[in-house]
Parts: sequence; structure tokens; C-alpha cells
Amino acid sequence: MLTQNPTVLEKKELGERSGVGWEEVVSRLLAKVRTGDECEISEETMEDNDRRQDDEVLALEAIYQDNLVVLNNSGGLTSFQIVVQFEAPDSLSVSANFDPITDILTPGTKEDDDASDEGFLYSFKVQYLPPIILTCILPKSYPSHHIPCFTISASWLNKLQVSSLSKALHSIWRQQIGEEVIFQWTEWLHNSSLAHLGYDGGVVLAAPDDEMFCTGVDRVMLRNDALEKIIHIMMSYNEERCHNAFLNNAHQCLICYNEFSGLEFIKLPCQHFFCSKCMETYAQMLVKEGSVTKLSCPSSKCEGHISPMLLKRLLDDQDYERWESLLLQRTLDTMSDVVYCPRCQTACLEDSNTKDAQCSECLFSFCTLCKERRHLGEQCMDIEAKLRALQERSQSSHGKTKEQIRMELELINEAKSMKEVQRVSKPCPNCKIMISHTGGCNKMVCSNCGQFFCYRCNKSIKGYGHFRDGGCQIFPNQAYETTVATGWEVRMNDRQMIAQIQAERSQAHKHPCPNCLQLNIKVNNNNHIFCWSCQLHFCGLCRKMVKRSSEHFKPTGLLRAVLYQDHC
Repeated sequence: MLTQNPTVLEKKELGERSGVGWEEVVSRLLAKVRTGDECEISEETMEDNDRRQDDEVLALEAIYQDNLVVLNNSGGLTSFQIVVQFEAPDSLSVSANFDPITDILTPGTKEDDDASDEGFLYSFKVQYLPPIILTCILPKSYPSHHIPCFTISASWLNKLQVSSLSKALHSIWRQQIGEEVIFQWTEWLHNSSLAHLGYDGGVVLAAPDDEMFCTGVDRVMLRNDALEKIIHIMMSYNEERCHNAFLNNAHQCLICYNEFSGLEFIKLPCQHFFCSKCMETYAQMLVKEGSVTKLSCPSSKCEGHISPMLLKRLLDDQDYERWESLLLQRTLDTMSDVVYCPRCQTACLEDSNTKDAQCSECLFSFCTLCKERRHLGEQCMDIEAKLRALQERSQSSHGKTKEQIRMELELINEAKSMKEVQRVSKPCPNCKIMISHTGGCNKMVCSNCGQFFCYRCNKSIKGYGHFRDGGCQIFPNQAYETTVATGWEVRMNDRQMIAQIQAERSQAHKHPCPNCLQLNIKVNNNNHIFCWSCQLHFCGLCRKMVKRSSEHFKPTGLLRAVLYQDHC
């Protein structure tokens, strides 16, 4: 029984499906079939081979389905391609060793640098490897006498590796001459080819074949460029396969905890994914609130960004325009050299030397410190002097229109507000936005630009080293806390403090709150008491919580009288 030598035709850039590059492969295989060794076989044997080939292809189509493509225009012979897929559930390491070129470019100046001599090793993880393409043409003498003509191709294998795999397939044929062999070939490529090449512990990309025809720097650069292209192909293929697998499976949303198909999810660059409805609600809520700087991955402790292209999908046109406007405004606010014209609110650039700016819209020149007209050589008017000047100017209303009077009142109110802001807050050392300290330590973070600073000395800081090495305390002392940090809180809580003092001084009419047990007193002998501590309402007589006074104190028509009586 005669056997035909294996046909090995390597084509590195062969596509994954029959529509890319298969015509040339098939034509070369056909030429090999026609010029190969022939043997005389009976017509009965040829008919039996045709039947067995049809049965084999039918079985292969049922097994491999979309991974098998039957080719046309094969000179009356059966031809097909099988895509051998590789999947590593626990991921597979791929590495490539890049050669150094410094010693070649600058001969005679080589330094004793072992790292430079060895180049560098680049490695990455993949779950899917680009497939091996097995292209076969079945001669009339297969399977009774001759081996199928075949070629193996893969974008990440060189000619020596392809030749090694081809020899292994030929060895399998020799063990079962006269039997159908395509299924055994395919399964061996899928299960054993990586181990055969020594890649069972990880793939090490081999040097391309073309480098043997070059020398010197051309050889090194050709090799490195080829490795870069192969790495790009492998990473792109792995990303595409992972994405398709994600779309075809069901997943649980990390926000609403409902399970949907992958098609209904949005996957962020940080690899966190959420359902489309939750992401739309999340983006719309933050844009409406104006929190554009918080538009990042919804997952806790993740700062992954959401791209503008994705936001355009999640938001309608109006919300997207609002996001762009707010983001521009917030970006300008974080720039220390950008100020706004006090007349038309146009963004202007500050001259850092003179602290002046000129509006490009209304051409108003102003001082960036006090927002008044430019006053070279003169000190800025403080807020107290400005407020007094405005109040004196408003004393006389002779000859003024209602609009002028209204504008003067607005300026006075604005000056009063600024005076209060300056008293209870301090500017961020980076973006100058005013920030108030309500409690806790002196390490502050600006919500506008994210700058950390010390509230005590108003200096920019990075960590807690400022409080360890400097003269500032991390926690304010009692005097500082009372006079500066929480002064506004004391004024805001006057009502609670007065009620607490009255309850402590009054020994005869103390009424403990049923919720927090703090002592309260009646106001004008009214049984409807408002707790100064927990802010809840209760009855001073029966000590029950009061949600609706009209239901607790009855009858309804005598509500005011009953409130002051000694019964509910």
C-alpha cells in the first residue's frame, strides 16, 4: 500500500475563515495533489473512498459546526478548513524576549550592563489563543491509500513550529493507514499541540523566520517589529473573544442585583459591568446634581473613568450638553490662573505678576483680588471698607431709579455674604474656592479640585507628614475649635442650647423624652413638647410619641384648650 508524503504549505497570514487567503492555499495543495505519487486503484475502491469522505465530512460538520468551512473550486476534490480553538479557563501566560539594539547601533561603546545585553522580557495573560487553521484536500485515494494534503497555519507560530506539528500529524496517519484521520488530527491539535511545542506551562513567542536573511541591526529590528505585531494580534483576538463570551452569558448587575444577558450590560474599561438601565439612571442623576467630577465607575473604591462616548449613549442630548458645560466650568474653576469678569462672568486669564485681568468680552480691566477696577500701586479695599462705602452710597436715593436702588442693595447683600464667608471659611490654596471646616481634623480636601491642605495654616499638603514635622496640630485645640471651627455651629444651635439649659435648671417640670431620655420642659405649660436633642415630638403627660397632634390631643374642636390641660 503506497502512502503519499505529507504536504506542508505554511501561510502565516491565513485568515480564520474560508473567505480570507484560502484560495492560494487550495491552489497550491491541488498542484501538489496532481504532481504527487499516484497508484492505480479500482473504481470500486474509489467509490468507497468517496462515500467514506462524505461520511467523514458530514460527521466533522456535526462535531465542529461553525468551526468547519467546506471550500469550493477544488477541482472536484473535497476540501475544507477546520478552525482549532484554544481556551484556557485559568488564563495562559504569553511572553516574548525583545533583543537590545544599543550595542549594535553604537559599536565600541558597550557598557557593562547585563540588563541591556539581555534585552527585556514582555509577558501578558490571555484566556484565548488565536486558532490554528487546518486546511485539507482529500485526494481520490484517501483514506484507502494516501494521506490528505494539508497545511497548518497560525499567526503566532513560525515555520519550524508548523513543520513540527505537520510531522506529528503525519506520524498519526502512519499509525492508522487506511482509516479516516481528520478527527484525530483536529483533536490532537486541540489537546496536545501546545505540549508538543513545549508550551504547556506558557507560550514563548518564537523568532520570525525572515530574520535569518538579515544581519546586524536590521535583523534585530525586524525580529522586534514582528514580535510586536504578533503580540498585538494575540491581545486583540483575546479581547474580542472575551467580549463575545461576556455577551453570550448571563450576569448579575452589581447595582440592582438582577440577572440579565450580557447584551444588556455596559462593561467599563476597569472591567466592572452594570446593566444599561442602572448606568443610565446613575449618569443622569449625577449630571442633574452637577456632580460631574464623580462620574466614575459606580463600584466602591474604584476610580475607573467613564468615556465621553459612553456618556453620549447614556444621556440624552440635553443632559449631555449640560455635562459638557459643567465639566468645562469645573475645569476652569480648578485652574488657578482663570478668573471671571465681575461684569459679564466671562472667563479671563490672570496676569500672575500684576494680579490683573482684562475681559475679552466687555474689555473691562479689573483687579483679580478684589474684583474692582484696576488700581496699580494701590492696595485693595478690604470687605469692611467696601461694605461701608456701599452703605454710605445707598443712604442717598435722590435722583436714583428703582433699578439703581435694587442693584445697590444687591451689592450690599453680596458684600455682607462675602464678609460672612471670609469669616467662617478659608480659600483652597489651589483653586481659591471657599471651604468651611465644621469639625474633625485639620486635613482638608477640596471638593472642587481635590487638593489636600491644612486648614490651620492654609498650605497645600500631601499626607499627614505636615502635622508630624510642622507646627500645626492635626486636631484643633478647644479654643481654636470654639472661636473659628465651630463658631457657626454654636450660633445655629442656640435653640437647642437654650432648651437644654432651661431643662437642667428647672427641677419641677422636667419631662424626659421617650426616645432619647433627654430632659425637656414645657413651654407655657403646653403638653406638646419638642425635644431639643432628637428633634422629635412627644406628649408631656403620657410620654408617648406624637406624630399628629390632631389625633393625639382630642377632641379636635378643643385642641388648643386640651393642649394646655393635664390630660390627653
